[in-house]
Amino acid sequence: MDHSSVNWMGGSPLNRLSWLRTSHAFLNAVALSAATRWIVLKDGQPLLVQHTVTADKRPLARLTTADVRSLLGAEPFFAQGRLESEVAPADVAVLEAARFHGPPIVFLGLHEPQTGEADALPSSDFSAKSSEPGRVVANIKGTPVFALDVSKVPQQLLDGVFQNTEAAKSGAGLAFSEPRVAMNGLDAFEAAVFAEARSMVDWNARNKFCPSCGSPVYSLWAGWKLTCTSLLPWAENAGKEPCQTAKGLHNFAHPRTDAVVIMAIVDESGDKLLLGRNKKWPGKFYSALAGFIEPGESFEDAVKREIWEEAGVRVWNVQYHSTQPWPYPANLMVGFYATADSSALLRTDLDNELDDAKWYTRQEVLDVLSHAEGTNITRSDHRKLAAAQEDKGPAVSRNNANALAGDAVTDEETKKARAEAPSEVPFRVPPVTAIAGVLISEWAYGRAGPQPGHQGQTRL
Repeated sequence: MDHSSVNWMGGSPLNRLSWLRTSHAFLNAVALSAATRWIVLKDGQPLLVQHTVTADKRPLARLTTADVRSLLGAEPFFAQGRLESEVAPADVAVLEAARFHGPPIVFLGLHEPQTGEADALPSSDFSAKSSEPGRVVANIKGTPVFALDVSKVPQQLLDGVFQNTEAAKSGAGLAFSEPRVAMNGLDAFEAAVFAEARSMVDWNARNKFCPSCGSPVYSLWAGWKLTCTSLLPWAENAGKEPCQTAKGLHNFAHPRTDAVVIMAIVDESGDKLLLGRNKKWPGKFYSALAGFIEPGESFEDAVKREIWEEAGVRVWNVQYHSTQPWPYPANLMVGFYATADSSALLRTDLDNELDDAKWYTRQEVLDVLSHAEGTNITRSDHRKLAAAQEDKGPAVSRNNANALAGDAVTDEETKKARAEAPSEVPFRVPPVTAIAGVLISEWAYGRAGPQPGHQGQTRL
């Protein structure tokens, strides 16, 4: 796999039209378009369609504006004023596409026809300053996509809305799903859209206060910026120091992505792979080690530090492979290979994370990859991983980047696999819907990884 490869949840299939996020006229018009579709999430869980014919496949629900109109609140949806239904003055920068009333909304972008190139560019035909938003909407080709967070909407109201959707009328059911389990039913396009939607909804939900002065924040730019309420024209600021948000580029108020290095470590012969098992993972799971990059580090520095801190092993010849968006909540997994001495002592007593670490031969890994249960992660496994990572179970260190998560299989499929399996699998590894699984399988099949005897970077 070369560096242009696209991992699961990557690909970013939408033209995000980022220059139009400040245009309340465009956003309000496109939100009402019959072509627009809405991705609905509740407490980070996506709304899925349950077909009665293909019950094992549960695609992402893409509701129409008519389906969700009663949930959106009063118009305008963007550039709202202090009072509901009030339109904000057009010349006030801190009110650009502001939303104060109704559930949170994020404009994700435009799914354009597959012509090979994005059609919409920040030209005069698609200008945020256009006095004719209807013309801009008419010029775009494709499907506008929004995310709607209904976490604070009563379930009874949601049930009534969902019963009247086009999907429900056609006989399909709608239900929210644990996000890692949900991945089993999504295609590549849906997975990439889901990654953007969940990361953005989560960012808006978790960041409620200004980091400079502690005042509440509010949404601008169709969910892509959060700004301090002390800057509002109607804010009561008498006797208060001006908030530092008003100075500089306000970078803290924009969505963030936390980079995580994840590395498949190969020995000098090229025939052994180092895999580790975190203490909080379900039984028999081993994966590539991973950890968050820290300030003042290059990716290569982080690879070397993480392996040294977790397993007491020095690595060299660090080679980049590919990346993967990971919306739990908003990480970018950056995959690497590196070389280490397999005769060096492996430590599992260093940071209280690893339960075990082992060198596996290529044949041992191939045997697991070809086994019916070798890359299975059940719904129960996913629930355990999610509970641990989201602090519903034992506390989880920042280094636990959850490299296991990926495609889920149903419990029924697991039982069938066990019945058909010739023997019990000695250990399990992530599937290729997780970048850890990609790194492991690409090395096992000889398609990637350090070349034997190649030293590359200086040994440190």
